[in-house]
Amino acid sequence: MNKFFKLEENGTTVSREIMAGITTFFAMSYILFVNPDVLGTTGMPVQAVFLATILASIVGSVAIGLIANVPYALAPGMGINAFFAYTVVISLGYTWQEALAMVFICGIVNIIITFTSIRKAIVLGIPESLQHA
Repeated sequence: MNKFFKLEENGTTVSREIMAGITTFFAMSYILFVNPDVLGTTGMPVQAVFLATILASIVGSVAIGLIANVPYALAPGMGINAFFAYTVVISLGYTWQEALAMVFICGIVNIIITFTSIRKAIVLGIPESLQHA
C-alpha cells in the first residue's frame, strides 16, 4: 500500500490517511441525506436517489484515488442538484425524466468535445487576455 500510494514520499502514513478519510466522510455525510431530499422534491424516488448518491460517492472517490492517486472525496454537488430540482424541474416545468435526459445529453456532448479537436478550437477562440484572467 505504501508503495502504490507513495505514502512515505508524500510524508504520511496509513493510519493518518485512514483518519483523514474518516474525517472527510463525516464532513461530507450530510450529502447522503440532503441530496435525496432536494431531488425528492422533483418526484424522484427518494430511496433510489439515496442509493445512487451512495454509489456515486463510492465509485467517484475510489476511482479518483486509484486512477489519479489523490486523496479526494467525490460526491454529488449540492448547488447543481438545487439548480436541477428548483430551476429546471420546478420553475421551468420539465419532468425530472426530461431533465435527466438533458444532463445525459450534456455529458455526451462534453465527452465528445473533450476527446476531439473541438475543445482546442474553443480554447483558441477565447481571447488571450481572457484565457489568462
